[in-house]
Amino acid sequence: MAATFRLTLAQLNPTVGALQANADKAHAAWEAARDAGADMVALPEMFLTGYQPQDLVLKTAFTRDAMAHVRQLAERCADGPALGIGAPHAEGGRIYNAWYVLQGGRIAAVLRKHHLPNEQVFDERRIYTSGDISGPYRVGPLRIGTPICEDAWHDDVAEAQAESGAQILLVPNGSPHARGRFDVRMGHMVARVVETGLPLVYLNMVGGQDDQVFDGASFVLNPGGRMVALLPGFEEHLRHIDFSETPEGWRAEPSELAPLPDPIERDYHAMVVGTRDYLGKSGFKKALLGLSGGIDSAIVAAIAADALGPENLRCVMLPSRFTSTDSLEDAAGVAKALGCKLDEVAITGAQGSVTQALGPLFEGLPEDVTEENIQSRLRGLLLMALSNKTGAMLLTTGNKSEVAVGYATIYGDMNGGFNPIKDLYKTRVFETCRWRNATHRPWMKAPAGEVIPPRIITKPPTAELRANQRDEDSLPPYDVLDAILEGLVERDASVGELVAEGMDRDTVRRIEHLLYISEWKRYQAAPGVRLTPRAFWLDRRYPMVNRWRDPS
Repeated sequence: MAATFRLTLAQLNPTVGALQANADKAHAAWEAARDAGADMVALPEMFLTGYQPQDLVLKTAFTRDAMAHVRQLAERCADGPALGIGAPHAEGGRIYNAWYVLQGGRIAAVLRKHHLPNEQVFDERRIYTSGDISGPYRVGPLRIGTPICEDAWHDDVAEAQAESGAQILLVPNGSPHARGRFDVRMGHMVARVVETGLPLVYLNMVGGQDDQVFDGASFVLNPGGRMVALLPGFEEHLRHIDFSETPEGWRAEPSELAPLPDPIERDYHAMVVGTRDYLGKSGFKKALLGLSGGIDSAIVAAIAADALGPENLRCVMLPSRFTSTDSLEDAAGVAKALGCKLDEVAITGAQGSVTQALGPLFEGLPEDVTEENIQSRLRGLLLMALSNKTGAMLLTTGNKSEVAVGYATIYGDMNGGFNPIKDLYKTRVFETCRWRNATHRPWMKAPAGEVIPPRIITKPPTAELRANQRDEDSLPPYDVLDAILEGLVERDASVGELVAEGMDRDTVRRIEHLLYISEWKRYQAAPGVRLTPRAFWLDRRYPMVNRWRDPS
């Protein structure tokens, strides 16, 4: 009779630093695997500590505590399937990103990550020591090789494990969402399968941590690169994968292939999960935001309502004498469609008091952007006061286009604890609003239907800080602006390259200038969901003081 092996994949959502809660979650998965007759249950990279723990692992007490929880988990999981789980390992004055195999009440193997990523959001070389390439370990009838995350992006670790007798590859990951990332992962994993001739299990975690959202979408490949299982994206999921020994070697039995949504849906789901987990893991149950009647605050309201439930979202309209009737109606339309609370607090009185107080100091000086910014900062002050009083986190609503060129008021509309659309360009905001109006999914907590009134999407964007103001008074049309920013930010293109692509040189130079002089604002901006490989903060690190400009 052919040998068989059941592997339970635990695509779960840990919380950084919640060692006992994460261990309990791992134990619950182990119990489910035991009840399903599994031989082993696997959890993602650094699951016990949550990922990324960053410099927490440099604190000796933290790493010691994490390792103690691993030992305790081994004892709790003595009678049943083996358990693989990621956690730090300290030995000989060095710290490793490790994956533990627990069997029979003890630590049966400790595998140390060999390739340490040092790009984009990762800087593991300053924290961990590179481990030697680990050989395969045995669980029941099967010899398993485990390249840890980045290890599987290179050919040497998987090749060494295959040559040492591994019969399948099990890759635990902490790989955050970025647009196009799934295809990149798949390309690397198919390469490992082709090179080794072995089945491969790619196990990724889910959930939000700071600006990063881990998107799951774990999968299983058989030799030849054929995908035989795909777990849902962004959702916790347990999946039992059965392997059978054949004359050609071990093979995974086909399992369900979850749908793989299009990029707009994946980004939206990332923003919902990122908002939900940033607030929830920080201890916040409710959110609030300034609802202006414009498109950015409307999509943030939809994201927050989908993440937390409309009953946990409070919107505030803060009109001035420049606020149009359309904006008042549109803000009310969003709140009504979502089913969330809407308050109105006029800033005209406060604005008059500030104007009067500053009058003697401003005497003889013409009105300019200062008076506009006072309005924005008054709104920020009032919203932060409401946040303090109610314990709801204030969400800020600046899109990536505005964040890039500084078209936002520091200590004003930039006030807030989290920005769901920080990495979403304005043109993508329009696309996302249309998509949300036409689409509803079970993971959305707000109602289905047209939650963003069409007029919000079609009317010209405006900050309404002066009479007859339009965004295009200060910026190029958003399709032009975003094309330039996509070149400068996402591709690191030169001015000359963008001009060669047909863009106006003076416009490109102006946007480059705005991009560089706004760096100081971004240093003080709220964190937000990372959607691209070039999100502002860890992906793109520029000096605040910078006099260089591209001469091309």
